[in-house]
Amino acid sequence: MTLSSAPGKVYLLGEHAVVYGEPTVLCAIEQRARVGVQRRDDGKLRVNAEDLSLDGFTVEYDGTADEGPDIDVSESLLDAAMGYVDGAIEQVRDVTGNDEVGFDVTIESDIPLGAGLGSSAAVVVAAIDAATRELGVTLETDELAERAYRTEYQVQDGQASRADTFCSATGGAVRVEGDDCRSLEAPEVPIVIGFDGGAGDTGKLVAGVRDLREEYGFAADTIAAIGDVVRNGEAALADGDLEELGRLMNFNHGLLSALGVSSRSLDTMVWAARDAGAYGAKLIGAGGGGCIAALDPTPETETALSFTPGCEDAFRAELAETGVERLE
Repeated sequence: MTLSSAPGKVYLLGEHAVVYGEPTVLCAIEQRARVGVQRRDDGKLRVNAEDLSLDGFTVEYDGTADEGPDIDVSESLLDAAMGYVDGAIEQVRDVTGNDEVGFDVTIESDIPLGAGLGSSAAVVVAAIDAATRELGVTLETDELAERAYRTEYQVQDGQASRADTFCSATGGAVRVEGDDCRSLEAPEVPIVIGFDGGAGDTGKLVAGVRDLREEYGFAADTIAAIGDVVRNGEAALADGDLEELGRLMNFNHGLLSALGVSSRSLDTMVWAARDAGAYGAKLIGAGGGGCIAALDPTPETETALSFTPGCEDAFRAELAETGVERLE
């Protein structure tokens, strides 16, 4: 069996707007997905994903079956979870020229599914890397990120950006604007995560923002304003000015809320973090539920979130300096 891991990510600034060509800044975190792949000669795909957890569900299915697994979780999330793995294997078959090969795929993940921490990108990056290496092909990081992006683009009906997959493949802090993806020099960022135990429907939330943007000029202006926030945030990050970065995160959260992608639980956690003295706090990912990120070098925010109604988990997220790791 060939084994690879890839990190999750936290958007410091810029989600949703990045889909429309605005810049975003994000960093990889040491919550990881680990994917083991073993070749099989019957052409079938079998996926065992015991730790892709959301309210405790597990996924085990045969990719050639006509019916999916009978699991108590939203159909959109389940379709996405299966689609990402299927899409990753399609990329592997394409890049290796082996259309008939099958795989046993085992997934273990520290990253909650659909919570805004990049679970799908981490799984796709690790799966493509492990499966290509199982067939004797080792991809360069840039091609790995590109293949993973193509998978997310297909599953998300053309609404994905390169940010998640590039960050997961390369690690560290990164900046993405359209097709321009680059690594950033950044200080250690004291990130605290609050998780409400739920997940947003990424496709529905992205589509909702798109509809607002098409209907209202001020919604388009809001998306452009997020881009301006990101540009200011880049300078603050380069200067190591965490207080300014936190203020900009607060602005970003307000703009995302105006676009309708926040929720009561996310807002409650954001305000709990700010009241505890965090430099700033905002929702991360698609929104609708899932996680917030706060900047605080002290233990106060993590403690406050652990006592906040609706927050099921609070933890500190360490920067992942490396992206994909080849374990076996």
